[in-house]
Amino acid sequence: MAPPPRGPPRWPDVTEAWIGRCTDRWESDGVSYWMARHRDTGELIGVGGAQRQHPGFWNLYYRLVPTHLGKGYATEISRAAIRTAGQHDPELPVIAWIHARNTGSRAVAERLGLHDYGLRPEPGKREPMHAYADRELTF
Repeated sequence: MAPPPRGPPRWPDVTEAWIGRCTDRWESDGVSYWMARHRDTGELIGVGGAQRQHPGFWNLYYRLVPTHLGKGYATEISRAAIRTAGQHDPELPVIAWIHARNTGSRAVAERLGLHDYGLRPEPGKREPMHAYADRELTF
């Protein structure tokens, strides 16, 4: 979970490709990331969810519209994502990969009851990040 972006995406083709990958995961795995909207107003709050990754874990992810930070939405989205991942494949761990400097996301992970298994190379980027998980990791 990286810090929120500053402003809208600069590359529409990158965003379109990301949405395409999410759609593909919905079709293949039955779950992926989703849009989060305010239940009363329908206003877009952000995106989030859990997506199956290799080498066999659920990637916990959220990104909020900056005006919605600090209102508990990250925790709410993450709880729903963990619950959904567990309904689809409870054998896989749920991991939130978080940069050391991202104290807000680290606090969310701790509120969720995830344990910090230390700095590890995040499988997609191979960049060292804190692996907050719901159980001991075997990789």
